[in-house]
Amino acid sequence: MAAASGLTWQRFRDLELSELTDAADGWRAASAFADAARERVDGDMSGRLAKTQDSESARAAVKRLKRLSENYHYVHTETGLVRGALDALAGELGAPQRRLREALEDAASFGYTVNDNGSIVYPAGGKNELTGDALPGGSVVGNNGLIGAGNPGLYRDANGMLDPALAPGTPALKSPNPHRAKAQDVADRLAHAMREAHEIDARYSSALHKLKAAPGLTVDTRTWANVGSDAEAVSQAAQNYLEKQLPLDKSPAERKEWWDHLSQEQREEYLSAFPGVIGNLDGIPASARDEANRENLQLLIGQLGVKHDDSSREMLGGLKGIQEKLDKGGKLPMYLLGIGDEGNGRAIIAYGNPDTADNVSAYVPGLGTKLDAEFADGTVDRALQTARGAQNADPSSRTSSIVWLGYDAPQVTPSDLASGKSVMFTNDAEAGAPDYNAFMAGISATHEGGNPHVTAIGHSYGSLTVGLAAQEKGGIPGADDIILVGSPGSGADNAQDLNVGKGHVFVGAAENDIVTKLPNHAEASGMTSGAVGGGSTGFVLGAGMAGPPGALIGGGAGAIVGGIAGYTAQDAQSDPSERWFGTDPASEDFGATRFVVKDGETVLEDHLKMSAHSNYFNRAKDQISADNIANIVVGNTDRITLETPR
Repeated sequence: MAAASGLTWQRFRDLELSELTDAADGWRAASAFADAARERVDGDMSGRLAKTQDSESARAAVKRLKRLSENYHYVHTETGLVRGALDALAGELGAPQRRLREALEDAASFGYTVNDNGSIVYPAGGKNELTGDALPGGSVVGNNGLIGAGNPGLYRDANGMLDPALAPGTPALKSPNPHRAKAQDVADRLAHAMREAHEIDARYSSALHKLKAAPGLTVDTRTWANVGSDAEAVSQAAQNYLEKQLPLDKSPAERKEWWDHLSQEQREEYLSAFPGVIGNLDGIPASARDEANRENLQLLIGQLGVKHDDSSREMLGGLKGIQEKLDKGGKLPMYLLGIGDEGNGRAIIAYGNPDTADNVSAYVPGLGTKLDAEFADGTVDRALQTARGAQNADPSSRTSSIVWLGYDAPQVTPSDLASGKSVMFTNDAEAGAPDYNAFMAGISATHEGGNPHVTAIGHSYGSLTVGLAAQEKGGIPGADDIILVGSPGSGADNAQDLNVGKGHVFVGAAENDIVTKLPNHAEASGMTSGAVGGGSTGFVLGAGMAGPPGALIGGGAGAIVGGIAGYTAQDAQSDPSERWFGTDPASEDFGATRFVVKDGETVLEDHLKMSAHSNYFNRAKDQISADNIANIVVGNTDRITLETPR
């Protein structure tokens, strides 16, 4: 494809777009070959060698094969990007080329001449009322987009002289020659088509120029960072194409229907060229999302690997942790249903295929959760624990257990508190609830059986996100049951508000989980006032008795005593079932089914840690809670152990 400066209307008219798509097919074949070669290296060669041989030479051979696999992976990814860019380029050029050819056909039918510069020459026509002679012909050029919309073009007479009376700025004056208006229309259409073609050409030329590899390239972290940049460049260049070709603004059900009607080659193109888009599109089947996101995961690791800020390093730790789990595998297959570096990071991971499972649970984590090493090591394992528990609870059914970090959970840091993004506010949950519902609608759309047993699980602040999602019109798509554990409130006054029926809302609240006992607004206000007043009094008394050291000690002690007194005073006047985010889900007033969990250690017993808030899914530390959750997930609610509401 020529650079914008060399693209004339003649070359654009004669351009065979099929040659671009043929070239794309060639790159597709190269990409498929590299992918197949990589699979052979990983499976038949290095995989078999690693399992059957244990020697220094075997380990050296496996290391070399791993390097070869990375090379094939690189070739597969880059050739896939070229293929996608060429197909998208051909797709976008089709419309302006069609308009250009139509304008040229009209010019020929009218007997007009099209000059090399795109100006249109039209003949004499009409009649001079004074002399009876034919009005002279002339030439016009189309609006080039620089002068402004509505520009009538430049009029020149038969001798090529500009007529100032008919130049731009005097649109009320029109040539009496009837050919001029027709010629102007043709010229404008031609100019518009070429202007659009130049813009498309420049956009893709820039992206394709990036898709180069140096001779003797070593595929390492820096290389994958460059590949990530290449993928981003192709996606940006093809944004208009994607908006027209992909159902980005459609429902998950409509996206599933679109995907079903694509050919296998079309699916391969979107997966290889636009993994970040397809992998995070609700309504695309789980196996396809997993394939795209595994590719996108590698690109994100490469991009973050060359950054040195704290946030990037933290997120890189989370991505690498997920990569290690995917590489290691296990008895329960993993599906990477979403990955991204937006905000504090995005990750959606399933144990078991949600499209074929009899039971699907989707767990939303809360306070302090972000895409970091702790997420990969701990939060993801909660989904695994639930999957294993469900397998034990009902070996005859298949379960997919999902952890959904598709939003920014609040972080307890000074900057978050200052910006209003803390656990004390609903803004994060309000932003996450619609996205959670869209994801759940996608689960319903792609399920092959059409009617799995679906459980929405919210932990900590995530229970507020789930609660708000459940209160949206129609509730959480497909949800049969809702589980709230370690909840500071769901934003609802009653379980009935969650749109699954009171008997299908289940709550676990450890006695020593202080998050489930967050004070309501009035109690918090009393606590603050009491702390301020008590601290001031203690400071003055302490200073009078023991000077500055006494002031500090007295102030701290006074704040604690005053805070407790203020809380107690307000608590006596408040509804005991009220929490920060509505009615306490574990209370009798809320009306949910409360199940038994262990009390857990107090904060003081656990060295200021909140382990009682984190053990609900942990089979080693709270077997009864984990078993209750698993039984709800598989629909065995008659087997759960009940606890009296507060």
